[in-house]
Amino acid sequence: MRDLLLIPLTEKENLVIASDNSGSIGMKDGDEVQVPYKTVAYYSFRVAVMECISAGAEPFAVVVQNFCGDEVWAELLQGIEKGMRDLGKMDIKITGSTESNFALNQSAIGISVLAKRMANKKIDTLTYDTQTCIAVIGSPLVGQEVMAKEEQVVPMSVFRQVCALEGVVTIPVGSKGILHELNTLFENTSFTEENVDSTLPLLKSSGPSTCFVAVFPKEILHKIKAVCSGYFHEINYTG
Repeated sequence: MRDLLLIPLTEKENLVIASDNSGSIGMKDGDEVQVPYKTVAYYSFRVAVMECISAGAEPFAVVVQNFCGDEVWAELLQGIEKGMRDLGKMDIKITGSTESNFALNQSAIGISVLAKRMANKKIDTLTYDTQTCIAVIGSPLVGQEVMAKEEQVVPMSVFRQVCALEGVVTIPVGSKGILHELNTLFENTSFTEENVDSTLPLLKSSGPSTCFVAVFPKEILHKIKAVCSGYFHEINYTG
């Protein structure tokens, strides 16, 4: 089951809502990970918007819950706008609220992305067979690794291109790791550490969706590799 909510709007359209929270990441003295607030917002937006796009939805609005103080609001918007530029989509509206009555000792934000998709589109569970190819695009990173190994974080522009390819199904990897997402996608196969061959750690958190799983037919393998270049990591099921 994907990390989003689908609500019927009309006979032709569904509303899609995806959210992400970030805590103890920012510029307060009590934060465990020290990064600028525009970076915090960028990666939180990234998680939610990738969930929507992966489900075949087009984002149109962002709602920000800010517990870091009024003074960082502009920085949070800068981070979201950077994410919008990476997607090549600047027509997404932004609104939100700030807790300004009380100050927290640690930073915290919540971001929700609203999107629309055609009601006749299906979010299918997949059936694995010998013609199925699986890859992880990007690498699972969390905490300070995200900044230290930023070159391993798959760009959202690459994610967008892969999602646009015919016959490709994607799902962002979150805090439960690659293996969890594989078992979310496929209904006829149980993936374990023992029957999956990969150069990447299968159980490691991918933090702010620094990588995603792509499933596709063998005949477009060359297209996937051409788009993803050095971010491509093949997954082999040996069961």
